This record gives sequence, structure tokens and C-alpha cells, in this order.
Amino acid sequence: MTDIASSGFVRQDLLSERPAPVKTTGFIGLVRTRLLNSPTNILLTIVSASLLWFTIVPSVKFLMVDAVWTGKDRAACLTENAGFAVGACWPYIQAKLPQLIYGFYPEAERWRVNLTLGLAAALLLPLLIPRLPAKGLNAGLFFFAFPAVAFFLLYGGGITGFGLSWTASLLQLFDDSLMEAGQILIGLSKTSAIAPLLWVVGHVIVLVGTAIHWLIFPLTWLRDQLRETGQSLWTDFAITAVVVSLIAFGLTGGLRAGWRTLASSIATFAAIAVVIKLMGLDHGGLPVVQTRLWGGLLVTLVVSVTGIVTSLPIGIALALGRRSTIPLIRIFSIAFIEFWRGVPLITVLFFATYMLPLFLPGNFTVDGLMRALIGIALFTGAYQAENVRGGLAAIPRGQGEAAAALGLSWWKTTSLIVLPQALRHVIPNLVNSFISLFKDTSLVSIVALFDLLGSLRASFADPKWSTPSTLFTGFAFAGIIYFIFCFGMSRYSLFVEKRLNAHRRN
Repeated sequence: MTDIASSGFVRQDLLSERPAPVKTTGFIGLVRTRLLNSPTNILLTIVSASLLWFTIVPSVKFLMVDAVWTGKDRAACLTENAGFAVGACWPYIQAKLPQLIYGFYPEAERWRVNLTLGLAAALLLPLLIPRLPAKGLNAGLFFFAFPAVAFFLLYGGGITGFGLSWTASLLQLFDDSLMEAGQILIGLSKTSAIAPLLWVVGHVIVLVGTAIHWLIFPLTWLRDQLRETGQSLWTDFAITAVVVSLIAFGLTGGLRAGWRTLASSIATFAAIAVVIKLMGLDHGGLPVVQTRLWGGLLVTLVVSVTGIVTSLPIGIALALGRRSTIPLIRIFSIAFIEFWRGVPLITVLFFATYMLPLFLPGNFTVDGLMRALIGIALFTGAYQAENVRGGLAAIPRGQGEAAAALGLSWWKTTSLIVLPQALRHVIPNLVNSFISLFKDTSLVSIVALFDLLGSLRASFADPKWSTPSTLFTGFAFAGIIYFIFCFGMSRYSLFVEKRLNAHRRN
């Protein structure tokens, strides 16, 4: 103990002060550790700061400092009248804002566009907020009910039939097309070198068409009888509701477990009947506004949202088909994907607009905007298929094997285990495709559809607002709108990615 006590040491003087530790957090820490920590980073920082100075500062000066905010015509945006070098001419945007949003949509009917956009926002926002309840009901309203309501709001018109009439008309259209094809082949057999083969094939097709005609005759006869009564819509609606509800009741368990499905089906048809009465669809509906009068941001949103919503299911189906073990499905999926990915979008739009009507029956027409929407949906769906396939390839085989060991079917394994994980892996790729599609909507202007940029270019022809800064102001305004939408999608995808990958956080 004595040796230990004698070897102890007690300092009598204070230690000298040490320098403060280097700050590694906050703005100063960012500058010290990321921007000025090496000669290369110092040079890159100086170059980047110079680029920002020579781009952002002039942009802010043009858009805000030297901008003209009020005026009635081009005189307010001329340098000699303003007394300084005029930047952005915002009165021009204020005057042309209705055209940039609605295109040539009739002014008296623009409340329909506003109501449609309001309904879309009211249904979409609850889907984007994770904590809000009733996601299933909300998704059903947004993806199934809203498109039909939006169509009759934006386009107008009414309905004269329902499920029974629509089914009979589609089957009759198919039968008429088949009979027409058979008659064409019989006509070609009179002058062709392979006349016997064409004659046989033509008569076989006509025979099949005749058989289909007599098979669907009770359905078409009932449709014609309903139209003659003058109350075809509500009678057709009642028949459709009864048939669909009974089928759903039987498929989900019948008397044992199908009562809930039956109640849901009846409630759905009741809601549809209320919408029909409120919108007056049984009496002609709202006035028809042809799609050639649509334009501006309306067309941009319609094309982009329709393409985004429809391309993802198409892509998922094609990705699963490409991995299928059934050769016919796999070959069809591969051929479809490779064909559409190998064709430029401009070619797709031209084909859908000008060549697709040549392949349709003479008495069947498709609206120009609808043709463009179909082409964009198929084109984007092929790209989404490859994104989804990449996510499916990232899922270990053990996931499916474990599900099979638990007795799950292929459908349940895919929908509940494999596909959710695959989509979570490819969220950045999917959103990147959505952003590209939103910007590519400007290509529809080449097929006589005026989107935001098309309406903007059309507004430049107005001599009332012809100034040196009008062109730059218009494109700056369009660029801001595109940036807001694309940046919003990008930030929300990051939020979803972090939320779904919480198990991977350090």
C-alpha cells in the first residue's frame, strides 16, 4: 500500500488550452468537408458557383426584377414605354392564361374542367397521404368511377343503354367485321392465283360469322326491343345490375359467404344510378365538347395521367407474361415489348392517328385524342414492363418457394409476396418513366392536339402581345409548370421509397 501511495501523481498546474475541434456539421462543416477539402473540390466549387451566378442571377433579374407585372397590351412591355430594359412580360401570361389552361374549350363550359380537376385532386390527395383510412374505397373511386365521370364532364353527352346493350353492340360489331373479312376474301378469290384457298377460307369465315350471328341473336333482339320501348336505359340498367350481382353472389360463395359481395354490388349500382340522374345522362347529359377544342394544360394532364394510370397495369401484365412458362404467352409478351420499345413515340402517334382508322370497320370510328391515348399507353406500358421485370428478377427464388411450401397459389404468391417487393425495388425507375411521359406529352402537338406547349406556340401569333420578351416569358412560364409537376413527382417518390424501405435504414 505504501509503494502504491508513493507512486501516485497529482498535477499541480493547469493544462494548456487546446484548439477547438474542426466543425463538421452545419453549413460551415459542409463547406469545409465537402466543398473545400481538396484542390479538385475547390476548383469544382468555384466553377459551379460561377455557373450559378451567370444563370440564376440573370434568370431572377429577368423573371422578377426587370419584369412588367401590369398592362393591357404589348405597349406595357416595350422598353421605350417602360423606361428600362424590360424582362418578363407577365401581363401577356395573365391575358393568355385561360388559353394555356383550357385551350379552345368553350368559356361557358369551363366550369366542367374546373370541377373535374377538383374531383381529381380530392380523390388523389387522400391516396397520397399514408395515414388516411379507406384506401381501398378511395382507390376504387379514383381508378374506376372517376374516369367515367370525368369523360362525361369533359366530353359531355349521355347514354342510351347499359351493360346489355353495350355487350350486344360489341359482339355485333365483331360479327360484322368477321363477315366483312370473309366477303373480301371471297371477292379476292375471283382474281387471285390461290383462288381455291381464298374461296374456302372466305366461306369458312362467313360460316363462322353466321353462327355467331345466330348465337348472339337473342341478345341483339332484346337490345332492339328495349330501344323501341323508349326506356331502354333504366330497363337495361336493371337487367345488368341483377345479372352482375347474381354472378358475383354465386362466385363468392352463394348463400354461404356471398352476401357481403351482393350488398357491395347493389350499393355500387345504386351509386351509379345516382350519378346518372345527377348528370342527366338519361336525358342527353351535358353539351358535347369535341376533343379538337381541348387544349393547354387540360390536354397535358389528360394524356399524362391516362398514360401513367394505364401503362403500369399493362407493364405488370407484360412483365409477368414474359416470365411465363407458357410459350404462347411468353412469345407474345416478348414480341409486344420489343416491337413497341423499338419504335419512336412520334411514329406511334402518327400510326395511331392516321393509320389506325384504316384497320377499323367502316362504321366504327375512334376519337383522335383517344387514339393518341391508346398509342401512348401501349408505348409506355412496354417500357414499364422492363422496369417491372427488373424488379421481379431481383426477388430471390426462395420467396416463391416458401410461399409454395405454405400452400399459396401462384396468383396469391405473385400478388401478395413477389410483386409488392418487386415494385418496391423499382420505384425510381417507374417514377422516372412517369416524369418522362409527362414531358413527352408535348409530342402530341404533331398530330394536331394542342397541349400546353402547343397552346403556348399558338398564342405567340397574337400581334397584340408581340414583344421581344414574349417568347422567353411564355417558355419560362411553361418550364416552371413542367418543373413543378416533375419535381413534385420526384420528391414524392423519394418519400415513398424511404417509407417502404424502412427495414433497410441504418
